[in-house]
Amino acid sequence: MLAASVQVSPPQRRGFHPYGVSDAAGFAAMGIVEILIHLYDVAQTLKFPWSPEAGLCTRVLNRVFPDVPAGDDPWPALLWATGRVELPGRPRRTDWRWYAR
Repeated sequence: MLAASVQVSPPQRRGFHPYGVSDAAGFAAMGIVEILIHLYDVAQTLKFPWSPEAGLCTRVLNRVFPDVPAGDDPWPALLWATGRVELPGRPRRTDWRWYAR
């Protein structure tokens, strides 16, 4: 559904999100974050290793987490951005939100 919505949305179309009005790419990135981090939550609970493709994580980070410093492995950086893990030299986030605009 998410992919279909993004594919048929005209580039100028914007939609409401509590964190800002967003275009289709922003909504796609937010949806991907939800899928990735909750799959991580499930994998952790069931104790099986899982990680997504680094390029996908990089694109999502660039779109909805522009405040995350570049240079870290993208998957741990996305987990850090969403308050799931600590990164070296950075404590675990206790409050986070994505950039929806």
